[in-house]
Parts: sequence; C-alpha cells; structure tokens
Amino acid sequence: MSSIQASHDPSATTGTSAGPSSALVLLLATGAGLAVASLYYSQPLLGVMGAQLRVTDRVVGWIPTLTQMGYALGILLLAPLGDRYDRRRIILIKSAVLVAALLLAALAPSIGWVLVASLAIGLAATLAQDIVPAAATLAPEARRGQVVGTVMTGLLLGILLSRVVSGLVAQWFGWRALFAGAAASIALLGLAQLGGLPSMRPTTSLAYRALLGSLGGLWRRHATLRRAALAQGLLSVGFSAFWSTLAMLLHAQPFHLGSAAAGAFGLAGAAGALAAPMAGRLSDRRGPEWVTRLGATLVALAFASMALMPLLSPVAQLRLLAVSAAGFDLGVQATLIAHQTLVYGLDPGARSRLNALLFVGMFTGMAAGSALGSLLFAQWGWKAVTALATASALAALATRLWPAKRSAPSAAGQLSQGA
Repeated sequence: MSSIQASHDPSATTGTSAGPSSALVLLLATGAGLAVASLYYSQPLLGVMGAQLRVTDRVVGWIPTLTQMGYALGILLLAPLGDRYDRRRIILIKSAVLVAALLLAALAPSIGWVLVASLAIGLAATLAQDIVPAAATLAPEARRGQVVGTVMTGLLLGILLSRVVSGLVAQWFGWRALFAGAAASIALLGLAQLGGLPSMRPTTSLAYRALLGSLGGLWRRHATLRRAALAQGLLSVGFSAFWSTLAMLLHAQPFHLGSAAAGAFGLAGAAGALAAPMAGRLSDRRGPEWVTRLGATLVALAFASMALMPLLSPVAQLRLLAVSAAGFDLGVQATLIAHQTLVYGLDPGARSRLNALLFVGMFTGMAAGSALGSLLFAQWGWKAVTALATASALAALATRLWPAKRSAPSAAGQLSQGA
C-alpha cells in the first residue's frame, strides 16, 4: 500500500534530499514561536482584562485554562492529521483560523466571547505542533537534531518572550490592541508560509477514526515514547509552576513589583533558550539519551538553588531567580529536543502522531504544574513551589536513568498503520 511505502521513505516530501535551507528553518522557527506565543499573551493581562470586563478573578482565570485545554485537545485530535494530509495545507488552514480567533478576542464585547476565543486560540495554535514534525521530516538524519533544536528554540522563545511583549504592548495600547497585533503577525506569517513552505506528502492513508485509534497502538508499542512523555511531563510540572506563580511572588513583599516585571523575567529564560541549539548538536554527536540526563540534571540544580533565597537580600534574590530561570529553561529545552530526536526516529511515517503523544504528556505536566503551583503558593508560599519543581525534576532524571526497555519490534509500515 502507498502508506506502507511512504513509511519506509523518511524523505517522502518535496525537496528534502539536501535538507532545508537556512531561510526555511528560520521560517519554521518563527512560525512555531508566533503560534505558541498566542497561548501565553493573556497571562500578564488577567488583572486588567478582569477589571475592564467586570468579572471576578475566578472567572477571568478561565481564559488561560480554556486556552491550554484547547491546545491539549488540538494536539490530541488535530495534530495526528499531519500524517494523513499535506502538512503545508494544515499549517495554512490553522494559521487562518488562529487569525480569526485572535481578532475575536480583540473585538469581544463580553467575557463569554473572550472565553470562546480563548478555546479557539488554543485549538488553532497547535499549528506549532505541525511545524515541528515538518522540520524533522525536511531535515536529513545527520542534521535532524540541529534543525529540530533550532525550530524548538523559536517555539520556546515564543513562550518566554510572549509575556514580555504582552506586558509592554498592553501597558501602552491596551489588551485589545495586543490581540489585534498578534492577529496581524499570524496573518503575515501565513503569507510567508504560503510562499515558503514546500508540500509534504502524507505518510498514511488511514481514515480519521483509524488514525486516532492508532495512537493507542503507538503508545503501547514504544517504551521509548512512554518514557520520553513521562520525563518531559515531569519537567514541565516545575516549569509551569514557576511561571504561573512568579507574578504573585514578585507582587508580594519584599519586591512589590508589577506584572510587567514578571514578564521581563522571560528575557532571562530566553537567554537560556538561545543556547539550546547546542543541545541539538550534542544530540547528533553524543546521543539524545545523554542529553536528556544532562538537561534534567540542570533543571533540578536550577530549581534546588532557589532554596537559598531566604538567605539573600531582595536584590540578590532577583538575580538568583533570573539565573535559575535561564538554567532551567535551557535544561527543559535541551531535554525536549533530545526527546523529540528519540521519538521521531521510532517511525518516520507516524511522526505527527508520535509528536502529539509526546506533547500531550508535556502539556499534561504543564497543566498539573500550574494547578499545583498556585495551590502550594497560596498555602505554603514560594518554598513549596520550589520544592515541587525540584522534586519533579529529580523524578524526571530518575526516569531517564532507569534502565530502558526496547520498543516492540515491527515493520515501519505496520507501525504507521497502527496495526
């Protein structure tokens, strides 16, 4: 069958023999960053949005919740379509939907419409999860870690810098202008993708129901996938707990800083993310397993160092927070790149589905970290948040150090069809 043939051909796409050009890699990285940034624009603005829309903190808190829920649902239900259809077409369609959702948020007359827009933004922002496997497919095996690392750097920078941009734009022009500007940026991105992205042939002919049904088979078959999803999810617990409670920490004594300052810490994390392409090169040279252990160790050390904060002056505490943010962001990014390298090598014909399962694990950890971090901060303060983050990072390291089990052997064509 054609799907089996495509599964044996990792380069079943237009123009992949020489690998993607630098311009195409930059386009993919920019697209991943701008798409995922849409998930986080609202976080520093919740207080302002709640006041203007005249709703309580509990109600306005549903804005990021629905956005993350939409993203998780989109990863699970929409991302696997990249194996069934031309990824270029999927990326362009989702870009158009994301523009519409962002405009709806900008023009929403009430909180109800904002919540609808938030769910739609999360669903459409999953175009980032179509871009990453597209990069892996376009890259030759010898450069796959480097190319995926560069694209993932763009994605992580989108997460981190979105808070900075959001705070600054909203401070000067208002939160509606922020969403309108975000819509304009995605529209321009879509035009660039229309002219710059090559077509990518499907790797399976499975119907949609069978495509989703194959996710369970892939999960059961590949111990490497399960291990990667668990470890990345555990690292994401601490990552999300930190960023979801940082604004509350900085607002309280002894700092008394606003949401703009919390967003500015994204610059520290961005510094770590910029070093992450090295993880892709190390993964190509030393092996991804080694990089996962190094990254998890760095995350655990960065979070553990925050236990020293009560012994320091306020200024020194801020410096430690910035250094730690750079360290754990680098560790999380490096580990994710290595995990993707491991997972993408399992079955070239099922990369979109494998990527979906990996990121479901990651965003499950992020959702859990956000909820647990907020609860622990309210009950026991920042020490409890750092303890959670450190413990989850150590658990991720233990997962990577545990002796691995090999995935069940089977033909690539059989894997692609989820048999």
